[in-house]
Amino acid sequence: MHFRLPYPKKRTLLVFAGIIVLCTLFLLPYLGSVNLFDSNEVNYAESSREMILTGDYMNVQIDFEPFPEKPPLFFWLQVISMKIFGVNEFAARFPNFICSIVTLIILYSLGKKVYGHRFGLFWVLSFGSAILPLFFFKSGIIDPWFNLLLFSGIALFILYMFGKRKGTRMLNVAFSALLLGLAVLTKGPLAVTVFFICLLIFLILRRFTFKMTFAEGALFSSVLLLVGGSWYLYQLIIGNAYVLSEFFQYGWDILFAEKKVHDGFFGYHLVILLLGVFPASVISMKSITKKSEHTELQRVFKHWMYIMIVVVIVIYSIARTKLLNYSSLAYFPLTFLAAWVWDKWVDRKTEIGTWQVILIFFIALFYSGLVIVIPLIANHPDLLSRSRASFIDEFTRAALQRNVHWSGSEWMVGIFLIIGVAVSLVQILRRNTRGMLILHVVVMLFVTASLYIFTGRIEEYTQRSAINFYKGLKGQEVYVMPLGFKGYSHLYYFDKQEGEEQLTVDEMMENELDRDAYFVIQVDKKEAILERYPQLEVISERYGYVFTVKRTVSTQ
Repeated sequence: MHFRLPYPKKRTLLVFAGIIVLCTLFLLPYLGSVNLFDSNEVNYAESSREMILTGDYMNVQIDFEPFPEKPPLFFWLQVISMKIFGVNEFAARFPNFICSIVTLIILYSLGKKVYGHRFGLFWVLSFGSAILPLFFFKSGIIDPWFNLLLFSGIALFILYMFGKRKGTRMLNVAFSALLLGLAVLTKGPLAVTVFFICLLIFLILRRFTFKMTFAEGALFSSVLLLVGGSWYLYQLIIGNAYVLSEFFQYGWDILFAEKKVHDGFFGYHLVILLLGVFPASVISMKSITKKSEHTELQRVFKHWMYIMIVVVIVIYSIARTKLLNYSSLAYFPLTFLAAWVWDKWVDRKTEIGTWQVILIFFIALFYSGLVIVIPLIANHPDLLSRSRASFIDEFTRAALQRNVHWSGSEWMVGIFLIIGVAVSLVQILRRNTRGMLILHVVVMLFVTASLYIFTGRIEEYTQRSAINFYKGLKGQEVYVMPLGFKGYSHLYYFDKQEGEEQLTVDEMMENELDRDAYFVIQVDKKEAILERYPQLEVISERYGYVFTVKRTVSTQ
């Protein structure tokens, strides 16, 4: 007797297999070939390394001191990865590779549930070809998992609202609360804040017609509090209330504190989403229409996507701290709306406007120009050295003097992008449905090639000298730290061990030491720091970094 899967299930399994294969081909190669970037990537990997060293998996630390900015869930994922692959760059980034597979499978499943198989594929392609989502999947930062858990929790809550059977509704509301709780354990209460703001706006627009039974509300609240509040409750029980206080202070500072380092203009995240979620960001603009949906679920799901985009943009536009990854939750609704337009366009129910075609072309031209110009500038740093451009500081000028190998053929990637996009746009204007597929495949190949070509070279210019210095001191009985700038690379690449004496810079400078103390300074702060600490001896100066030491009496 032969067992055959029904065609829809077989097709779904084939899609899942295709997602796994494509993620493996596009994201897994060279995942650990580049040093971790300071500060976020190294920060998180170092906290995970310290978890392993100390055996304390309930408290997040950095430099073996409490690190109250993040809950522990993502670090647990990195710890598992490091236990399997060792403490290295590949292990630090591997959880986000897994996240890429899980994300695309969930997007296909949701798209199929709400609209159908074709829409699910379009959503996968829209998300999987966008620039920043691809970039973050190859990183070791928290946001891909946080966004996935939060968005999945919201999506299940929407499905719960339209469930017909009691058992299905209870299951959806329980898993919604579970995922939202896990999001809280990943990046904090911001998850439930975003969810409840979106829910409140939805209820206002619907005139509070949605009803939740007492049993459903109790189940949702219980699971959310049990999962999301478990780590915070544990901190209170063991007497670490100060960790919670510092955690919430950190969140408050992100939103309202004055910060010159990560400051930006009010529309910063609009620009980031336009350029970073290309081409979906441009395609999605056509989704603002009065065209009706076939079902109430489709209509409500689309409304929630609009609400999520607005909430994310408003929150982080108001926030004083502006970082590239802060608006990354909006990638999900933006690519959903792009898939919606793509689906309607194929059915001839909407059109891609000429203005969209022009905008797509000019954004592609912008990226193509960057890819062509960056190697040219890098190979001729003297052009910048003679330039009086105020935005190019002394550190950047010095870093560009590093002799980084460029093959001379990198410009071909930029030419490939502009030609490929031009071909796809001609097909789109002719209403050939292959044009949209060509556009997304071309951008996906361009982003993959660009990450391979530029990531390592950018790292080499910006931090390689310092990291090589830290690696060279590994295993020696010395102190090492950056001076005048914030970083965590010295902890990770020097492989600092637990139990070493913790001294402040002033303590090191004012007292006799039991070992040599090495300090890394960025060249633009060299004069001020050496004037303040004349006891420092300059060892060498390389590509934007000044390497100094305060020696013990014996080594002097």
